[in-house]
Amino acid sequence: MLVLLPPSEGKATGGTGPTLEPAGLSLPKLAQARATVFRELVELCSADEEKARTVLGLSEGLRGEVAKNAALPTAGTRPAGEIYTGVLYDALGLATLDAAARQRAERSLLVFSGLWGAVRINDAIPSYRCSMGVKLPALGALGTYWRAPMGKVLQEAAGDSLVLDLRSAAYATAWKPKGEVSARTAGVRVLHSKIVDGVEKRSVVSHFNKATKGRIVRDLLTAGIEPKAPAELAEALRDLGYAVELTAPTRVGRVWLLDVIVTEL
Repeated sequence: MLVLLPPSEGKATGGTGPTLEPAGLSLPKLAQARATVFRELVELCSADEEKARTVLGLSEGLRGEVAKNAALPTAGTRPAGEIYTGVLYDALGLATLDAAARQRAERSLLVFSGLWGAVRINDAIPSYRCSMGVKLPALGALGTYWRAPMGKVLQEAAGDSLVLDLRSAAYATAWKPKGEVSARTAGVRVLHSKIVDGVEKRSVVSHFNKATKGRIVRDLLTAGIEPKAPAELAEALRDLGYAVELTAPTRVGRVWLLDVIVTEL
């Protein structure tokens, strides 16, 4: 199983590992594209703080993120699984997984990134600020930039596995499953169900969406469940206590949709 995760906007700091070694990151065929984005981001943040803050969409209170990006070449690193924080990662709780579940996480989780394209949780990276929605002056929108280099690499990474896509819309622009991979890819939506005047009403949730996705991944890793197809995934989640509904693709090239229904927020 290959699980596609979004990163977090906020990231842990204080990396004490050696400086970034691009050649040591997973998915080495992305090395050239990573180097290009890395160079452009560092140059932007080193040359003009105000311009960089505008390009990165940072508020005045986040001005320090520009200096952090400028210092990336000499910054200490931490495993990506420690760098990314926030609601989804809190619910996933990588640090508290047992050894077997941790090994499964290192093998199956792939975190998308505006700077790196995608990394695995044991890749050593510095803390940074660069979302997939950023438009770098020399490269344009990063979601568009990453499509070409990510295309073949991600198809290869998927292999013959089920792909569980938990990315947000911005990160989904960087890679779209194609061909037979799309037929075994399941995107997840979390819906809040409540009864209003005797009628069920469902609505998409945001904060709870992230927490639910984190718990789903943790439960699958902890149980050692590695389904091979979307239907097997839906059945596995039902066995784990989730209320889910699976919708088949409407046409070739589309992915399966897995709705997770929650009643409490």
